[in-house]
Amino acid sequence: MAAPRRRGEPPGGRLRAGRDPSTAPPPYRGAGCRRRAAMALLPLLLLPLAALPAAVYLCCVRRHTGIAAAVVQRREPGRPAARSPPRDTWAPRLCGFWLRLFSHAVNTAFGQFLLLPLLVRMHNLSLMRSLDICEDPTFIPEVAVEVTEDKSEAKSTSDIMKQLIDARSDSASKGFSFKGIKDYLDCYRSGKLTPSQVAKNIIATLEDCDKSTPPLRAIVQWDQEQIMLMAEASTARYRNKCTLSHLDGIPVCLKEEFKVVPYHHRVGTVFLGTEPETEDATVAKKLREAGAVIIGVSNMHELGTGTTGCNPNRYHKIPRNPYKPNHFTGGSSSGSAAAVAAGLCPVGIGTDGGGSVRIPASFCGVVGLKGTFGRISCHGSYPLSYSTVSVGPICTSVADAAIVYSILAEPDPLYPYGLKQPKATLSDMCAPDLKGLKLGVDWTFFKACDAEVLTICEKAVEYLQSLGASVVEVSLPEMEEVKIAHVICILSEMRDMLQPDFNKHFQEMNLETRATLALASQFTALDYITANRQRTRSMRFLREIFTTVNCIVTPAVASTAPRIHESDLLTGSNDTSFIVQSMRFMQLANLTGIPGLVVPVGYSTAGLPISLQVMGKWWDEAVLLRIGLKLEQFRNQTKKPSIYYDILA
Repeated sequence: MAAPRRRGEPPGGRLRAGRDPSTAPPPYRGAGCRRRAAMALLPLLLLPLAALPAAVYLCCVRRHTGIAAAVVQRREPGRPAARSPPRDTWAPRLCGFWLRLFSHAVNTAFGQFLLLPLLVRMHNLSLMRSLDICEDPTFIPEVAVEVTEDKSEAKSTSDIMKQLIDARSDSASKGFSFKGIKDYLDCYRSGKLTPSQVAKNIIATLEDCDKSTPPLRAIVQWDQEQIMLMAEASTARYRNKCTLSHLDGIPVCLKEEFKVVPYHHRVGTVFLGTEPETEDATVAKKLREAGAVIIGVSNMHELGTGTTGCNPNRYHKIPRNPYKPNHFTGGSSSGSAAAVAAGLCPVGIGTDGGGSVRIPASFCGVVGLKGTFGRISCHGSYPLSYSTVSVGPICTSVADAAIVYSILAEPDPLYPYGLKQPKATLSDMCAPDLKGLKLGVDWTFFKACDAEVLTICEKAVEYLQSLGASVVEVSLPEMEEVKIAHVICILSEMRDMLQPDFNKHFQEMNLETRATLALASQFTALDYITANRQRTRSMRFLREIFTTVNCIVTPAVASTAPRIHESDLLTGSNDTSFIVQSMRFMQLANLTGIPGLVVPVGYSTAGLPISLQVMGKWWDEAVLLRIGLKLEQFRNQTKKPSIYYDILA
């Protein structure tokens, strides 16, 4: 019989000697575990205390505002750095889900403090932080006029314009040729057609191209009543023989970046321009005064933040390249180039902050002119970047570009830059040859393009030589610095201008725009100042180069127009590698303010246009137009675009 249990003794009796403690009752086992757990956790609890001195040192003691051992490259005033070829940039093409993810990530704390700083270093956008530049910064690339003697024998601009109108500028003797200003004027003056009849044809065409598959999407806002009012007024002037200019009755379109009554000033977005405009931009006003018929405002890359023209929002959609509808037009003046190449109008007006006139003109096989900074008024255009943007025409021929340029180029009291510009002339434009002209070519830079582009552009340079021009090899120094400085300047100014909209309308912006403006926020005040110091250096180098040559020749764009992917139609796309490549030959003119002209010189094996670029010194657009007029003759045949409307038929 078991002994009776004592008071306080656990059931099962007293512990026997040598019994395993693990078989002890729960109170005994639990107390031991807690003690052992506490001892095990003690180092972890003490770890923050041990790390506290290191954290205090890193955050409150160690110098963070600069690194003594950092490598700083000093730039001697007026002395170019060692020459190096343009640096390529690699990045994956993003669209669909990956673009959504990237656009979201770069606008988070993780993106701003970790991801974007990494990308800035990968793409060499931190270059300015390693440079010690002594030159004072140039924030506005406005250049004083050189005093030159007037040539009494030179023809007046009006005489040259008449000569351009009387002689067909497109030298193609057979096959297809674009309809230009001369063709319209011939119809009006002969009575074959009136501006009113042409306007009706355009209205019918605008209705048709919006319904086509795929829709052209070149003109995104147009008003039948407005078109007819301007056309009827022009018809009356022709009837009464009191026309206003060579643009009277000529159909034109303007990029949506300009204010044009009565259209919405949306600038490629869905949130700007909620009310119709009641005041014209200076360019629109001058076109009306010249008697032009404004057929509407043209599509553009949202807020000018890209070079493809890809704009998938509900008001705009993606404009199609008339040569290959499944390829991009280029941007950001995408609709203006597409409208001209498709025959909707012979003249389109765009803005060019990073090639935005010249890139789409090149991709669409037409002529694009970026004037000297300040030459054509930007008043009434959305001020996205005040120091890099110039206005210019996109036309079917160099002669047409010269006519539009001569009408638009003059000082504007409402626009502070270019008030002291020289009179726009077309001197020597119709000279029979190019004798006496020196073409500067940096062959290392020139060859930084696709093989097909290089082959055709080299032959075009040889053709200019056959007309009497001489080719002089020059060195364009610090082109990598020019590239980075331009990116910093244009993106910093755009971010500054768009900051209120970025805060308020972030969700309404395209994914690519959100990512681009997030990148722009990475640049500091020091970056911006150093970039403008680089602008001073580059302008000084150009002044020296232009003492030995009349112009600088490069390919227009390093590649042909890229293909449109199905996902682009829904979410857009972001291709950093393409953006860098497309702007390679553009940025020098935008950073320094010199003029540039692109002229189509051939086609790729896929049938996509290829163009050559000519850049000149400040205010010397006349020499570019002279060379361009001859350069048009190099192309043996003009290929008809896949989408083309003959308004005069």
